[in-house]
Amino acid sequence: MTVEAETFAALRRARAAAPAMALATTAQKNDFLRRLADAIRDARAGIIRANAIDLERARKAGRGGAFVERLTLDDQRIEAMAAGVLQVEALDDPVGTAIEKWTRPNGLKIEKIRVPIGVIAMIYESRPNVTVDAAALTLKAGNAVVLRGGSEAISSNEFLADLIARALKDAGLDSDAATFIRNPDREVIQVMKRSRELLDLIIPRGGNSLKDALDGAAVPLLPHFDGKCHTYVDRAADLKMAEEICINAKCSRPSVCNSMEKLLVHRAVAEKFLPAVAARMTAAGVELRGDDATRKIVPSVRAATEEDWDAEYLDLILAVKVVDSVDEAIEFIARHGSHLADAIVTNDTQTAARFEREVDSATVYVNASTRFTDGFEFGFGAETGISTNRLHARGPMGLNELTTYKYVLRGTGQVRA
Repeated sequence: MTVEAETFAALRRARAAAPAMALATTAQKNDFLRRLADAIRDARAGIIRANAIDLERARKAGRGGAFVERLTLDDQRIEAMAAGVLQVEALDDPVGTAIEKWTRPNGLKIEKIRVPIGVIAMIYESRPNVTVDAAALTLKAGNAVVLRGGSEAISSNEFLADLIARALKDAGLDSDAATFIRNPDREVIQVMKRSRELLDLIIPRGGNSLKDALDGAAVPLLPHFDGKCHTYVDRAADLKMAEEICINAKCSRPSVCNSMEKLLVHRAVAEKFLPAVAARMTAAGVELRGDDATRKIVPSVRAATEEDWDAEYLDLILAVKVVDSVDEAIEFIARHGSHLADAIVTNDTQTAARFEREVDSATVYVNASTRFTDGFEFGFGAETGISTNRLHARGPMGLNELTTYKYVLRGTGQVRA
């Protein structure tokens, strides 16, 4: 069977399963989620064995650092997957709920009601936990889901996908409602992106190569690509608070999209703030790259290039720039950011209000770490991605963002004049 025929067959199975999934009761969906959480916990040893195959393949290919960190599943991450599934189970089912309702002067009653999107494809790289997170959220929202992970995590993803299919079947639901595409050929993406009769939405999670692969897609995209996050330390910042926020934003998990990649510091506080934060960053293993003003204050910092201001490192590397005003910080973020998550540290309420209003990002922070841009931290139970789109959904996506709506009109015989 050709890649095209194989992929179309998988998409048709998901499409055929979608209508019944849209009509599944909350009790059925929650039963599936409880069974899935139990299965993940019971299969902990098997998951780690499957993941070890992927890790060994990555090491033989010379991969390391952030790549291996994203790929790794350990006891803590497996438990987090199971706990996330149960958090989704505990959330209210959005399907069938009224977003708003009103009555027209002629007595016609109109309701705007949440309904599933239909068939959602998740195309993702590296992190196998996305297999479980995406399935839990999309299925609870009444959708069918097509899962297409990267070749680097194929063993882990296959194992987890089998757990999902078994839990669906045991809950009396169609296992094809979560269709996993096992073929790692990149041609699969080319087939998927033009399958608008079989897919209603593609949510991509990956880097520039995935972005390029999806160029010209006929299926609507809800992208999750770059995470070029900034923290701006204002002249009115509490510098100790700023130091703690910056260390967390860069060092707590540098391989994820909500970690800080650029630090902007107001010139008025740079001489006091930069030596202290640079010492802590260096102690944590962070390589610092800075502009001339930064290097004058901290000579050990490497010289930043123009490419550094647009880089997403996903590693223990940080670019630092001294700015003269909040205006310059906002302008810099607009030019070099990716509109995912940006923060200001300041005690000046007017400056904070300007930053909130003028920074055009999906999540904007005042006196907090960008690391909170995450479905779990927003109370969504799990995460299918962080949209930097402006239509339909923006920021971390939960159950509501995985639905659309329809209008239901109830009358008593009204006809239009």
